[in-house]
Formats: sequence, C-alpha cells, structure tokens
Amino acid sequence: MQGFLRQQSSKAASSVLLALLLSAIAPAHAQSIQTIEQNFQTPSNAARPMVRWWWFGLAVEKPEILRELQQMKADGMQGAELAFEYPQVLDDPAKGLKNLPFLSPEFLDDVRYAQEEGRKLGLRIDVTLGSGWPYGGSNTTLAEAAGRLRVAEVPVPAGATSATEPQMEEGDSLISFAIADSKPLPPETHPRSRGHLAQPHPADFDPATARPFTLTNRTAVVSPSDHPRVALFFIASHTRQQVKRAAVGAEGYVLDPFSHQAVATHLEKVGEPLVKAFGNTPPYAIFSDSLEAYGADWTPDLPAEFQKQNGYDLIPHLPELVAGGTPEAERVRHDWGKTLTELINENYLNQINHWAIEHNTKFRSQTYGEPAVSFSSQNLVALAEGEGPQWRQFSTLRWATSANHVFGHTVTSGETFTWLHSPVFRATPLDMKSEADVDFLTGENQIMCHGWPYSPPDHKVPEPGWSLYAAAALNDHNPWHPVMPDVTRYIARISYLLRQGEPANQVAILLPTDDAWASFSPGHVTVTGAMQRLITPALMSTILSSGYNADFIDADAINSVGLGTHQILVLPPTDRIPVDTLNKIAAWVKAGGKVIAIGHVPTIDAEGKPLDASTTAFIPVVPDTSALPQALWNAAKPDLQIDFGQTNPMAVTEQDQVGYIRRKLPNADIYFVANTGNSPVGFLGTFSTTHKYVSQWNPDDGTASSPATLVLNNRITTSLAPYGSAIFVFSDEPAKPTPSHIKTGHSIDLSTNWKVNFTGLHQIETEPTLTDWTQDPATLHYSGEAIYSRDVTLAPNQTHATIEIEGGKPLPGAPNSAPEHPALLPNGLPNPLITRPGPGMHAYYDPPVHEAAIVYINGQRAGALWHPPYSLDIHKFLKPGKNHIEIHVYNTALNAWSALPPHDYKPLIAKYGDRFQMQDLDKVKPIPSGILGKILLTTGASQ
Repeated sequence: MQGFLRQQSSKAASSVLLALLLSAIAPAHAQSIQTIEQNFQTPSNAARPMVRWWWFGLAVEKPEILRELQQMKADGMQGAELAFEYPQVLDDPAKGLKNLPFLSPEFLDDVRYAQEEGRKLGLRIDVTLGSGWPYGGSNTTLAEAAGRLRVAEVPVPAGATSATEPQMEEGDSLISFAIADSKPLPPETHPRSRGHLAQPHPADFDPATARPFTLTNRTAVVSPSDHPRVALFFIASHTRQQVKRAAVGAEGYVLDPFSHQAVATHLEKVGEPLVKAFGNTPPYAIFSDSLEAYGADWTPDLPAEFQKQNGYDLIPHLPELVAGGTPEAERVRHDWGKTLTELINENYLNQINHWAIEHNTKFRSQTYGEPAVSFSSQNLVALAEGEGPQWRQFSTLRWATSANHVFGHTVTSGETFTWLHSPVFRATPLDMKSEADVDFLTGENQIMCHGWPYSPPDHKVPEPGWSLYAAAALNDHNPWHPVMPDVTRYIARISYLLRQGEPANQVAILLPTDDAWASFSPGHVTVTGAMQRLITPALMSTILSSGYNADFIDADAINSVGLGTHQILVLPPTDRIPVDTLNKIAAWVKAGGKVIAIGHVPTIDAEGKPLDASTTAFIPVVPDTSALPQALWNAAKPDLQIDFGQTNPMAVTEQDQVGYIRRKLPNADIYFVANTGNSPVGFLGTFSTTHKYVSQWNPDDGTASSPATLVLNNRITTSLAPYGSAIFVFSDEPAKPTPSHIKTGHSIDLSTNWKVNFTGLHQIETEPTLTDWTQDPATLHYSGEAIYSRDVTLAPNQTHATIEIEGGKPLPGAPNSAPEHPALLPNGLPNPLITRPGPGMHAYYDPPVHEAAIVYINGQRAGALWHPPYSLDIHKFLKPGKNHIEIHVYNTALNAWSALPPHDYKPLIAKYGDRFQMQDLDKVKPIPSGILGKILLTTGASQ
C-alpha cells in the first residue's frame, strides 16, 4: 500500500544505524554441533529470561533495589524491565514507606541507581516508557488524548422542520451533520447518543437517504417530511480513557496514538527524563505494552490523511461508515481502517523507533491490540514482542514470532506468565514449564517473566509482600524460589537452541487483513481482534495436528519480502485480496510453492472490485478444515509425523497435546518436542530431515541424554512425561555421549522414617509415613522450607542409582484444545466444556512433591525436582556404605497468606482511587504441601 511504502522510505535515513542495532539479534553463522552443544550446556546471558520488575507507588528504597537486583542475578535472570505501577500503601514515615511521584527527582535518582547497579552486575536493564499502560498520563492534555468518532442521533418526527444540536462535551468539535430517513427499531431499541463502545448495528437510519442540512444557532433547519427521520451529528470526541494502573503522579489521559504531536509530547515529557536518568549507559530497550487505547478511532488529521491515501473525501461517507451493511459501506470502512493503520504506523511506531535509535537504544513493542496495527506494522520496530499461550488458536505471540520469522529477526520476546495460576503466589515451577513450553512451540525464544514485584524490606509489610493484582509473582517471597536457577537454566537452554539457524515452519497462513479493515466499525478498530474470528481454533489445530508448524503472514509482507522458505500457503475463508499480492502468490506457485484455499477463493480486490475468476483459477480449494490434512499432505510431507498407534483410545487427544518446532541449520536440524498435556504419551515420530545421526539433549542438565546414533528412516520411538519435553538434534556427525545412564535394577523404598525439619518454625518431626503438612494444625499455614533427611546404606554394586518421587496424577478439567472444543463458542462466549476461564493457564497435575525440592547427597547438591518425571541420577554422589540424603522441599506462599486477615484497601482507594482489584482472593487457602508420593532409590549398573 502507498502509505506503508512511504513509511519504509521515511526510515531510509536511519537504516544504517538500525542495522547496527539489529546486528545483536541477527542470525549467527553456522557453528559446529560440538560448539552448539557446549553453548547449550552454559548458554549466554542473552538467552536467559528477563523479568518485568514492578515498582509500586513509587515506594522504593535503594538498599532493597540492590538486594533484589542481586537476587535476580543469583536466580539466573538476564536482567529487568523497569515498570512503574499503582501505589500499594499510604505514606508511612514510621516505616520509611513513601510514594515518590512519577518523574520526580527522587524517583529518577532511583532509576539511575537501579540501572547503574544492574550494569555492575552484568544485568540488562530495559524501561517502560511511561507508567501503567497505554502511554499517556499527566502530560497528555485532552487535545492530545485518544480520539473517537461520536455520533449523536436526534429524532426528527414527521412534519418537523428543526432539530436541536446535541450538547457538546469538553474538547468536542462538530465534523459534519446530515439527516436521514429512520428505520423501524426493534422494540427494545431506542434512539440514543452512541457511546464509544456502541455501534448502530443494525442501523436505525438509512445511510442512502442521508442529506446535509443547514445548522443555524445550534438548530438544524430541515424541510418537512411525511415520515420520521434522524438528524445525525458526527462529532470528533475523545475516549477519555485514563492510563491503567498508573503510579502516583502519572495519572491522566491515554494519548492519541494516531497523532504525531501527542506522541512527540510524550517522548519529550516522559521519555527524555527516563532515558536521561540512564546517563551514558542507555537502556537496552524502551518498552511499549500492548495497545489498549480502547475505542480510539479518530484523530484531527484523519480526514486529510484519508483524502491523501484514498483519493476521495471521507466526510460525506460518514453515514455509510457508521451504518455499515452494504458493499459501499464496507469499502469506506476498509479505507478508513487502512488509513488508521498507516497513521499509527507513521506517528506512533516509526516515531518512537526513530527516537529510540537517536537515543542509542531499541524499541521493544507489543504491536497488537487496539487500535488498528497490522501484522507488517511489527517490522517498524526493532524488537517485536508477543504474549499469550494460545498455541492452537490465534495468538499475539504467534503474531510476533511469525513477523520475526518473515522479516528475518532472530529473537522474539514474549510476555510470559501474565495470568499464570491465579491468585498471585499460587504459580509453581511446573506451571512455569507448562506455559514456557507452549510459548517455545509457538516460536518464542526470549522469555520476559511477568513478573517480579518489588516489595519493601525488613518486614515492613506482611509476607508474602507486594504483588501485581494478577499474574505470577516470581520473586524470592515465593518459598519455592531456591529452585528458580534450575528453572531459568531450562528456559535459557531452550531459548538458546531456538535461536540457532533459521526458522523452518512449513505453512504460512495469509491473514485476511483487508477483510478485517472492512469489518471495522466505530469503537471497534482492531486487526488482531478481528483475527480471533477470522483465524479459527479449528484451522490452527488442524494444521498443527497434521504434523506441520505455521507462521502468519499478510499481504504487505508477501509484497515486500515474499514467502521465504515456507512450502505451503493457506488462505482461510477470504473475500478481499490485493491484486499485486495475488500476482506474487501466482509467481511463487509457478516456482514450486503450494497454495490451498479453504471454503472459497477471494472474490474481490482490496477496494472491493470483483476479481476476474481467471486470476484465482490456480488456487485449489478444500471445502472446510476437515479436508485440509489431506491437502497439506499432498502439498508437502510434514516435518514431524506422529503415530500414537491404532489401538490407543486417547490418540485424538494425544495428537492435540504434542507439538514441536524445528530450527534448520546448514549442518543440522534441531527439534524441540513437547507434551502440553497432563498425561504421559508415547509415540513413533517420523522426522523430515536429511541428516543421518540423532542425539537427544537434556535441557535440565545440558548433557546429551542419549548417544548420537544412526537413525533409520528418520523414525524414533519417544515417550514424554506429563508436561515433558525433548530435544532431538540431527546431524551428520556422531557426537560423543558423556552422561552415565542407569539400567533399571532393584528399587529400594525410602518412603518411611524421615526426619522433617520445618526450618521456618524451628520444629523437627519424625514422619513414619510421608504426610501432608496441612494435616497438622501446627503446619497448616506454614509456607517455607522443610528438610527431609535420613540415611541409607548401599553395597558397592548399588551406587549407580537414581532417586525418584513417584505418585503424580492428572487433574480433571484440563483444557481440550481440539478443534471440536474451542475455548470460545461462535457467539464469543466461553465454551462450558472448557473449565479454564480467561486467558490464564496452569498445569492440571497433582505432583508427588508440593511444589519443588532440591536433593543433597552426602552434603552435595545433586539437583532439583520440579517437573515430571521427579527423578535424578545421583550416582556421582553416592558411595558404598552409609549415605546421607536430604530433600529440601518448598511449597507456595498461599498457606501462610491464608492465615492473614483480609487486607483493607479502603483507605488506599479513598486517597488514590480504585486503581487495581486483587483477583481470586477467595482462592487464598492452604493447599497440599510436602512429599506425598513414594520415594524410591533405583539401583543398577551404568550403561
């Protein structure tokens, strides 16, 4: 499109500097498998997870800032993104609690201190360029606030010759006015002034009859008519949306993202002070959260920009735009939507990205939501980020990973754990793995943990301290925090591997962006919102279950960079397609690509003009998604064909819970395979690779857990534990295996006679049998560590052994992501078959240890148990004779939290307003804790 091309040319002046900035995330040249394996064992800092570090109030103190940075470093975090949120406490001088106003000198000095100390520790420091979200606040005036088109409808009875102009709100301006014939209304509908979330659908006026009238002294002068009519007043108004979750002093309007001046003001008044606080070491990146400027669909420059882009005047077509329902109206809405996208591209994304380059940093942006950004908009920022573990339906995480795959960027960050196992502090390491693995399958390779709550030191507030109103709380107020380094090593190893080589997703799904624009209506201008409807869960699940992985792509991307290494292009039911895109696809097919349309081929071009049938004759069509698997197979063999066996009654469910992603190197193929379900699976996998040898790598300890062996017909028999994962590396070099493997032998039951030391209570008990902590009133509300200890005597031939805690089991209610059970029904309501409400997730699994443990053998740390299978190879630490075993067990903070009286937020609300609502407080109750499975020591010989 012309606007998009203009944006590209406007970037030319900064292209060299941008290329230098992006070099840090450019694909590395080919490395040997041995080098990759060495780096896998000890991945670089750049592959480690980040945390979003919430500063509340802003009531922070330098000693605690330093302590938390040091803890992040010890936990294996790459760094922190500074995020500034709502107050949690009233000023309390006696306790040293004081809310520092946003952008005050004291606050900026704390920012300076945090980034300086973080740099000394080798941590990456990013900063959110504002407080709360979206951008805006106290420096955003009403004139620069997010705008909306408001339509006031004034009834004009039959025979009337006048109507009074409606009351204008502060900041409103009249765009135009017209009178139109009324349509009969349903009984429950009445004429009204439209709110920004309402839309006149079905229209209660006929836009084809709309005519201008004379407005004199705020009175519409009209000729009489023998039937009722409606006087329409089109008003440039404002959403008046306030910044969400703002810190003290950061309150105010959400800015107009379509306005160059509104964004420039924010960069000057907010961005400059924040980045200046970093001195000579600018932040690694500045961050913009998901676009949530709800209802923003107008800006003062829109009519002029619309005329420039589309060659006709929008104003006379406002009745059609508002009413919809006709091909002519869809064309106007399409052109209006496209213009809004170009405005936000130029004035928000491009402007902030250029500003970031000028300030020697990068723009990390969640480029989705509301309003109007498109898939290709993500190429206008240095670092495109996504979120959401909706692996088998449309997700903004796949939106971002796909854009980076298509446009050649190696690293895709993702806001991860946003809604993990509510309420806060309920999430466990296993929950983290269950979501992280789904995100890896989608293509994410930079985990941004959401998040780390700053909390005051020295017990100034009751444990477990401060937290965001929702999301996982991943700081060291969580009792299970000692295993966090094990979790971050797992994340870092897989993140590292998923940056090697090139993406190898076979299928590209063409996003019907032009259809999305044509479906826009006042108050509803979101491309990603439309894709929730246009890219169905059935489509996504069918492709994935057929053995393929997929990227999204849009017409602009096909026009600018092509379809890359994708082998198959799938067109979901699509009406509109640009002619030049259709020509590009035809040329790609002629060169060997395969295309499949579902339901029907496009019938009109982007402007709504009919396409000649001959231009789409080359596109084969399948009637619906049920016919898609065979069509995909006919087009190209899948990268990973999974066979669960004909007699397995759970085959369909298992097919839906196992996924993979592949990275293709010049000298190897890397497959990450994950079981996203809560039951074990076994299958025969046929991998589409040309390499002869395969080894399996262990992301828990960084070793090759199986020797590199010759693989026959690329077929491997695999079993995965609940929420288990595996890494297969195919190459032409047989690697040297290093680990020792235990051949199963005799099992010794160690489930009795443990001494249990509740370290936080200074209480030591002897448990003849393993017991749930919550069964004893003395430990019902205990959150913390308990050390289980005992001795075991082994003969010389028993020292090659593993220790395992058996007994985990699936929990009912796990989401079924199969096509026949989408999370949402066609009417948009939650499917009653799906028990998981909202966007969050967790592991539906009752583990044998609640929630994590660290095993020590003869005083040496042998490893952590935090996900199935709860098993460790401990042969290196055992000796003939007496061996001392300690299992340090950690639960969640919920048990101690449940003993506290409910917090009274009324004084806080009285002073600062109701800025947040803690979620699921009714679920703050004691949950099972301790070792509840059978402890087995399995001895044998190494193999």
